[in-house]
Amino acid sequence: MITEPRPPLLRRLPAGVWVGALWTSLVVFRSFTREDELRHLFTYHGNPEDMPLLVTAVVTTLVAALLVRLPLAAIVVALAGGVFALGMWTVPEAAGLQFLIADGVVGYCAATRSRWTSLSALALPLAALTGLLLWGAVNDYPVNPLAYGGFAATVLIAWLVGNTAHQSRAHVEVLRGRASEQAITAERLRIARELHDMVAHSIGIIAIQAGMGSRVMDTQPAETRRALEAIEATSRETLAGLRRMLGALRQGEGEEAPLEVAPGLGELDRLAAKTADAGVRVALTRHGAARPLPAEVDLAAYRIVQEAVTNVVKHSGARDCHVTVEYGTREVAVTVADPGAGTAPGTPGTGYGLAGMRERVALLHGEFGAGPRPGGGFLVAARLPLPERAPDELPLEVGA
Repeated sequence: MITEPRPPLLRRLPAGVWVGALWTSLVVFRSFTREDELRHLFTYHGNPEDMPLLVTAVVTTLVAALLVRLPLAAIVVALAGGVFALGMWTVPEAAGLQFLIADGVVGYCAATRSRWTSLSALALPLAALTGLLLWGAVNDYPVNPLAYGGFAATVLIAWLVGNTAHQSRAHVEVLRGRASEQAITAERLRIARELHDMVAHSIGIIAIQAGMGSRVMDTQPAETRRALEAIEATSRETLAGLRRMLGALRQGEGEEAPLEVAPGLGELDRLAAKTADAGVRVALTRHGAARPLPAEVDLAAYRIVQEAVTNVVKHSGARDCHVTVEYGTREVAVTVADPGAGTAPGTPGTGYGLAGMRERVALLHGEFGAGPRPGGGFLVAARLPLPERAPDELPLEVGA
């Protein structure tokens, strides 16, 4: 179970406590600068530093305390403070300040709460202003319709601003969700390609070795033993690769992933040896100065060669193939050619191998081609561009 540490004590205190402490500190400070401060705060003589200050202190403290849990109640408190301040005719700005506080809460509700809560927050100030206007008209109380209309406009503006912020945040969440889904889909496709390349190659080698061993079991025990040893080695290598991949997938759960590195072009000699055990000789030729490549390019090049060689073993009927790796300054090229006659009868290809190779190359913005050779056989060729490097990192000499 995941437990989160408790926040510090000062962060656990609600906002209302801090606002109340601020006003209390102000009143205590004023008590040392003006006589009978408390008596002035509870009386009204047209001075905004008397009762209007106390009303503002009470309203802001209660609003801060109720804002997060009960935002509609915070609006009611602010409106009640505004109605109470309307009786202070000498200080008209006191009532306006309370209504502006209510506007701020309306904008907060529109930006952070559900549609029903935001509309209710909008309706409360408008209903209060309408009620005050009607009450003044019925009781012949002097009212200014333009002032009430101005307050209503501020409420609408606050709601629109908050609603715009709410929609923007919702749009960002949708985009983030889509990006996350696309990333998950891309990762699943990558894992599927990795599993296909690794398992298809290994199972193909195991099938060839098993068939060879069963045919010579009675006449050539040594060859049978070699076939079984090759099956064991291939199985262990495949299990290690699966363990590495699953370890990487579970690394997000807090477990340590194995430290084996992903295969690359440096593993082609081992691939050739394994393929030779399956009955297909691989002639490997390298042009240019071999050097470390970016991980994604190195892995993609190796997987392309591996898949192409696996197709030769399973489908071509040829007994040998030629793999060429060419290191250039701006790209690396790999080709796999065999003199076979194409897919052998009874072993139809699924087509997933070529599609996977083409997709790998496309993801790296390279070039890919595969098809029958004019003189017979099949050819797979891919060119993978390399990222731009600093001049001092480029090889000084490339041999042929």
